[in-house]
Amino acid sequence: MDLLDFEAQGLYFEEPDVAGVNELIATAAENYANGDAELSLLKAYFLAPESLNVLVALNRFYYYQHRLEEALAATTKALDVIRPTVAFPEDWRDLQSSHISDAPANLLTWIRLYLFTLKAVGFLNMRLENLDLSQAIFEKLVELDAKDRIGAQGLLELVVKRKTDVGWVSAA
Repeated sequence: MDLLDFEAQGLYFEEPDVAGVNELIATAAENYANGDAELSLLKAYFLAPESLNVLVALNRFYYYQHRLEEALAATTKALDVIRPTVAFPEDWRDLQSSHISDAPANLLTWIRLYLFTLKAVGFLNMRLENLDLSQAIFEKLVELDAKDRIGAQGLLELVVKRKTDVGWVSAA
């Protein structure tokens, strides 16, 4: 299945949220410059902890604040929220090409979201110097995406180069 050959449907940001969540996200965006965004985002999270709109907003906020561990927590939570929708295994390591190729076409938007979110988890782990985990994630994505539609191949090359440059010794 070509991960670019699909008609977008069921986009996460079109999903309705609990009352007040969108307003809190908007308030956070308005207050970003003066440093008061986090409280609004956390209030939104407490109202709707499974909302991808909230989790993406938290990820972006923490990433741009260089708070990578918090960004990783939000992104990992988003992966957990998306996974049941596409009926993927609990552990991404168990994901096989057949999970993608056998999925109904109407889930391809969600499958892409899952794969891009997994890529973000790999990227954040790379930034946090969790290089073995990051490499394993990128290798899995390259295995699943032969045409590199998700763009993991370049990141895999970067993490391998980083490990070589620093004389990385596996923690395993």
